[in-house]
This record gives sequence, structure tokens and C-alpha cells, in this order.
Amino acid sequence: MKWTEGIDKLGLGLYFLLCIFAIANIYSVDEGLGKKQLIFFGISIFVGLIIFLSRSKFFENMSGIIYIGGVLMLAGLHVFGTEILGQKNWYKFGSFTMQPVEFSKIGTALMLANYVSGAEFDLKNRKSLITVMAIIGIPAVVVLSIPDVGSLLVFTAFFIALYREGLSGKLFVVGGLFAAVFLIANYLNDPLKWSLWYFTVFIIIIGGLWFAFNAAFLRKNIYTLLPGVGIVLLLAALSFISPVIFEKLPKHQQERVEVLYKGEREFRDTSGYNLLYSKTAIGSGGMLGKGFREGSVTQGKFVPEQETDYIFCTVGEEWGFVGSAALVFAYMIFIGRIYYLSEKQKSVFNRVFGYCFASILLMHFSINLGMVMGLFPTVGIPLPYFSYGGSSLLAFSMMTFIFFKLNYADKNSLV
Repeated sequence: MKWTEGIDKLGLGLYFLLCIFAIANIYSVDEGLGKKQLIFFGISIFVGLIIFLSRSKFFENMSGIIYIGGVLMLAGLHVFGTEILGQKNWYKFGSFTMQPVEFSKIGTALMLANYVSGAEFDLKNRKSLITVMAIIGIPAVVVLSIPDVGSLLVFTAFFIALYREGLSGKLFVVGGLFAAVFLIANYLNDPLKWSLWYFTVFIIIIGGLWFAFNAAFLRKNIYTLLPGVGIVLLLAALSFISPVIFEKLPKHQQERVEVLYKGEREFRDTSGYNLLYSKTAIGSGGMLGKGFREGSVTQGKFVPEQETDYIFCTVGEEWGFVGSAALVFAYMIFIGRIYYLSEKQKSVFNRVFGYCFASILLMHFSINLGMVMGLFPTVGIPLPYFSYGGSSLLAFSMMTFIFFKLNYADKNSLV
């Protein structure tokens, strides 16, 4: 048996392609940062080789320690963290910085995979459900306390893995309704729009009609409808208190949400500035782009954070629609490949970790692209492998090599 058998060449090839293309785009924006990212890439490959040479059971056996270590690193930010760009979510060591939330996602994915692969796990059992919620919820609450809203959203990716293991899809519907009600309620709270009170009454009326229809015509047991009634009442309460919650947010976060309703031009000097010039850069690229290091918007440094969260605008301007579409296509194939390989795993641990990994990538990818195109509020989510930063690249590379190591061991297993 050749030692290369079991290595997923397509997956690893796409990983190298994304990283190398990313370094080229970061170099285009800033030569110094491009060279530093190349060093981070070399470190990531070195760590990846160590992971690949380790025993596959190491990650399963050490998942609890890695998880606890990740939570403690997050909690330590309150005491030892350094504030950068208004958020205290970094550790600083001389000229180097490290963002622990990226590594806590690895620990959470490993811990969740370890617990779900246990013989006693059953999502229909209340104890199992509470335990998995706690595994996800503990680091999520610490992230919220920092606060880091963007990273908190990424933690919802773990529910996709749980859905594969039997979690009811109703949870996603309810979550989507709550998000929609929060956004719509704040939109309708404008004096020129409907009154918020009318909207709250509207939800209660619709819920009441639904309850009456089920009870009278479908003759369902009234007790089976109580959870639905509770959801309707919670939605009504959320529509009423969401403006209160909204008012408690910092002004820049309020504006980021309002940009979705009113457009970036109204906030062009504040929270809409990044988005305005990001769209300008992407649109100016046309079909084929202006060429490497030829983008007038990105080379003129008009877009802040264009080497990190807004790196996609560089791709759009320099490589055009064709280059942007190719990048999106590469991500879609890569993420789909992870899901495909995860489903093929004989080990439940491997499968759950793979689903967690692919879902984290999917959330980062979707939110980041939505953010730079104005479809989602700016929340500070990096594009995996692509945005500048050692912590992000190393963490995603570690997850990549852990999964491909698990896949390699699974393919060479005699069981």
C-alpha cells in the first residue's frame, strides 16, 4: 500500500490554491503584509505536517483538554486581552497578535464530535440535547461577553452538524423567524412606517388564527399546540422589545444594521464608508478585471481593512467577474468536498468533526461575501484562508489538516 493512498488530493489541492491566490491578493494591497502572510502560510504547513504525522486518535482523546483550553483562552481576554479596532479579542506578544476565538472553534468542534460519537448519545434524550447545547453555549456566551458578535454567529454552524445527527429542522425555522422579526421590527419602528404596536398585534392575530385552525379544523390535541403558541408569544414579545435591544447597541453597530435599510450612501462618512467603496471596487472590475495591482480603488487605499475582512473587493476589482466567480466556485467545491468526505467516514467522530469544519467554512464564506456586497451587516468575519492574519490562517489550516488526517486514517482503516 502506497503511503499516499487515502490522501484527498482534490481537497488539499484546493486548499493550496486558495492560500496561494490569497497571498497574491494581499501582496497586491500591501507588499509587507503579503510577505508576512507567506510566512504564516509556511508556519501553517509546518504545523499541518506535524498534525499529519500524529496519531489520528490523538484529537479524539485530547478533545476535552483542547476544548477547555480554548474556553480559558477566551475568558482570559477580559484580563489580558488587547483592544484592537474597538474589540478586546486579541492577545498581543510584542509585534505579534493572536485571536483565540479562531482556535476555540477547533476545540468546540472536537468536543462536540467526541460527545456525539459516544454510545449514550441520543438527541431525542433531553440530557444529550442539554449537553450538546452546553458544549456550544459555553464558548458562545464567553464570545458574546467580549463582545464579538461576528464570531458568535459562526457558532451557529455547529447546529448544521447536529442537524445531520438528528436535530429537528424546526429549530432553524424558529431561529430564522426570530432574526427576521428583530430586523423587521426595527425597520417598522420608523415613524414613517407602520407602528411597532400594529406589527406586534399582527403577529398575535396570525398566531391566534393558526391556533384556532389547528384546534377546530384539524382537531389536534390542544397540548401539542402549546409549543407553537409559546413561539408566537415569544415572537410578539421580541417584536416589542427589539427596538429596546437595538438602542442598547453601540452607535456604530446600530448604523451597520441601518445600512441594510437605508443604503450605504446615507452613512458614507461612517459605517457605510467601507461598503460604498467595496461595491465601487467590485463593480469597477467589470468582466475581466483591471489586472494585478492595477485596481485604482484598492491601490488608492480607499477601502479600510481591504486586506482582511474586505479582501474580496480586491479580487473583484483586479480579477473582475470571471476571477470572482472562479473564487466562489473554488470555495463551493472545497466546502462541498468536505461535506462529501464527511458523509463517507466510517467513524462518527470523523463525520461530526467534518460537518462542523465544513459548516464553519460555509458560515464564514457566506457572511463575509454578504458583508462586502451589502447583503449582510458588517460584523468582522474573515474570509477563510484568504483574509490577512496569522491566527485565522493557522486555525483554518489546523482544521483542514486535522480533517484530512482523520480522512486518511479512515480510508486506511481495516474496520
